[in-house]
Amino acid sequence: MNEIQIVPMGEKHLDALVKIDALCFSDPWSREGLKAELSSSTACFAAAQRAGETVGCAGMHCICGECYIDKVCVHPGARRMGIARALVQYLIDDAMKNHAEFITLEVRQSNDAAIALYAGLGFEPVGVRKNFYAAPKEDALLMTKFFSE
Repeated sequence: MNEIQIVPMGEKHLDALVKIDALCFSDPWSREGLKAELSSSTACFAAAQRAGETVGCAGMHCICGECYIDKVCVHPGARRMGIARALVQYLIDDAMKNHAEFITLEVRQSNDAAIALYAGLGFEPVGVRKNFYAAPKEDALLMTKFFSE
């Protein structure tokens, strides 16, 4: 069965997520960094599972009604299946449940697929962070989804 499940990230997901993060990013998070999010009172991190295997994660921090997405990653072999969309929607739902004013993120300007995903979920371009990424050096597009009262 290929049904995707989005669940709160737990310690059982960490080893797989460290490997996935290294496949997705030039500056991956450590196991300790991911584990620290499990006890953070401002964090909301979710894992995606398919057929019992961890295939991705997404996480954000929310403080005073402002939410910031820190990470979205999906194993390259599990992309284009709606997993990233489901993970980000999980974060949006959590932000709305907690009465956030907005949720924001950075994305590489060259990452057309991610930009299209975020736009499809209601995020709008609101600015550029110059030289935000280091390897390779690239600007980040800042995208925000505002929640109306």
